[in-house]
Amino acid sequence: MGKWRYGVILDAGSSGTRVHVYRWLDNNKVRKEADPKRLKSLPEIKTKEEWTKKIHPGVSSFATKIDQVGPDHLESLLKHALAVVPADAVKDTPIFLLATAGMRLLPNVERQLLLDRICSYTRSNSDFLLPDCDLHIQVIPGETEGLYGWIATNYLLGSFDAPEKHDHGKSHSTYGFLDMGGASAQIAFAPNATEAEKHANDLKLLRLRNVDGSPQEYKVFVTSWLEYGVHEARNRYLKHLREASGEEIKELPDPCLPAGLRTSLDGQMLPADSTPDVHLLGTGKFDECLRQTYPLLDKDAPCPDEPCLLHGIHVPAIDFDVNHFVGISEYWHTTHEIFEAGYKDKAYDFNTYQQRVQEFCSQDWESVDVGIAAHRWGKKVDRQMAYEVCFKASWIINMLHSGIGIPRVGLEDTAGSRHNGTKEILQHGKEKGFLDPFQPVHKIDSTEVSWTLGKMVLYASAQVPPDGEDALPVGFGSNVPGIPGDFQYPSVELLPDAESGHWQETLFAGESPRRIPGVLLFVFLVVLAAFFACGRSRRSRIYHKVTNFFNFGPHTSHKKRRIFGGKVPFLGRRNASYERVLEDGSRDFELGDISDPSDGGSDSDSMTHRMPKRAFSWNGTKTPTKTPTFKFGFDDSSSGSIGLGIGSSSGNPMDRTGLAVRTESREHLAPIALGPTSNGRRSRAGSPTRSHLKSPLMTPVADD
Repeated sequence: MGKWRYGVILDAGSSGTRVHVYRWLDNNKVRKEADPKRLKSLPEIKTKEEWTKKIHPGVSSFATKIDQVGPDHLESLLKHALAVVPADAVKDTPIFLLATAGMRLLPNVERQLLLDRICSYTRSNSDFLLPDCDLHIQVIPGETEGLYGWIATNYLLGSFDAPEKHDHGKSHSTYGFLDMGGASAQIAFAPNATEAEKHANDLKLLRLRNVDGSPQEYKVFVTSWLEYGVHEARNRYLKHLREASGEEIKELPDPCLPAGLRTSLDGQMLPADSTPDVHLLGTGKFDECLRQTYPLLDKDAPCPDEPCLLHGIHVPAIDFDVNHFVGISEYWHTTHEIFEAGYKDKAYDFNTYQQRVQEFCSQDWESVDVGIAAHRWGKKVDRQMAYEVCFKASWIINMLHSGIGIPRVGLEDTAGSRHNGTKEILQHGKEKGFLDPFQPVHKIDSTEVSWTLGKMVLYASAQVPPDGEDALPVGFGSNVPGIPGDFQYPSVELLPDAESGHWQETLFAGESPRRIPGVLLFVFLVVLAAFFACGRSRRSRIYHKVTNFFNFGPHTSHKKRRIFGGKVPFLGRRNASYERVLEDGSRDFELGDISDPSDGGSDSDSMTHRMPKRAFSWNGTKTPTKTPTFKFGFDDSSSGSIGLGIGSSSGNPMDRTGLAVRTESREHLAPIALGPTSNGRRSRAGSPTRSHLKSPLMTPVADD
């Protein structure tokens, strides 16, 4: 293994899959060369823009054609990763495919079949490290996605390694995280000390490890809103629009589209002379668009455990004096792709942003189309992006300010509420970092902010040896001391031996105290398997040689010779059978022991009852050229092979040749059922209304 370690993550989102390749120095090399400050930091993860590749559509679109997911989707992503990772490092490079909200919406059976095919294709077409499909190829809950994003954000901003440079007051130094994709939205933040104590059971305990093996621990609240991404929110909006208009109305006025634009319900632009059955007609009224998208927040839903933000989901109170949020994905794209001018070096300003959106969305579609052709908003802006942006902007504004409660910087007077204003942001932004209530970002220090980076930080941190034997593992779980029952390990190597599937590494690892007994156990298992593979006659000869070696010769008493044979069927002869074996060069043969009725034998065979229970010897001068074998007695062929004493193959861990069949445990994480109204959050112990709403973070999700 060289000085560099690599990791590959495929982010399988609802609209496409993006492969990320990350690299970091081997911990042994870092420890030899690092200064004391570096030793107290997390592993340094690096990536490059050209190491990333995205393809469309999303992996969930292959649910009904799983045979195509490999050649039509995964092949190009694997080739890209193999071109980046050096050939001699591939076998030591872990690969993960972690799917998000698009796959969460699939039924259980379709989802699992698709994941199984992805895993088998990846193993067959690459040599990347893939020891456990359940942990490496899975659909992660929205909470896990949000926590990974929180790790990535704070890692890139430097708040983990240098908290003194990010003092937000009240002993708080971390940043909040907001993410919005096509199907879901997430929030993750560390509450202030008062809220953290009040809602301790709602928090997740996260543990990382520095280069020197010392730990870092954080208590984070994280939750996710499924169907609150921009695409799913648009689908819900159109459904309400159709219901409000009535079935007889074929042309639905849509204030979220530029005036004069006609589209189908699925977003396809229509020519002026077409007469579709049901379609949308843009009216270009952005204020009305804001009003019609507000009900989608579901702010009035019952809240079983106060306080709540959206859809009745509990969220601790957010202190915007110390909780400064960074937003990625749609929070960035919708505020910068068309409205980018003047925003590259400036914090998000609600008033300025809303004015720009109002100006753009009030245009008629012909004017917008001319601007697109002239690259008025840059070469990346096409027709689809232009007509979708008004709905997205209204949804982002409602989510941020009416939903989550981000102060409207540039419009609201925040001096009395002690919120950070635009003037303070511009004065201290460069020296203090992101001190505004909300800041959309795409890259920090030339590295894209992605939840996949958070996953790799956790994995690389877990590879660092701990600084003591009693050190707790890297990972996350419920906010309780020690290792909680729902603790999520970032890699299969760290799972307990019984669950890891890597027993051979434990047995043969150079430093493992189990190495010597492990080797002996392995040799014993090989010998035992070979013994089972032998035919019955060979096992009989081996048995006699072993017993003769220990002075259990043919002239010893019958009881001694049956020490094993009379107890274990595959070592000796079955009780209810007769066997006559003549071997080349052998002058002895025996009649097997026969059970009488008092020994529980079958009453159906009168010959069995009349046979004496004894052994015979015979010496002859001529051996037949063919070895005959005669059997009779009660032989139930339906119960499997009598020679081995094995039942039917469906209920026995051995195959027809006597070799043990290898099975792999899929029990590496204990699944916890999600309640029908849980929305992916975990209950506080003191709240009887939420006692049944528990959710694992990394356990593969079930149907919502």
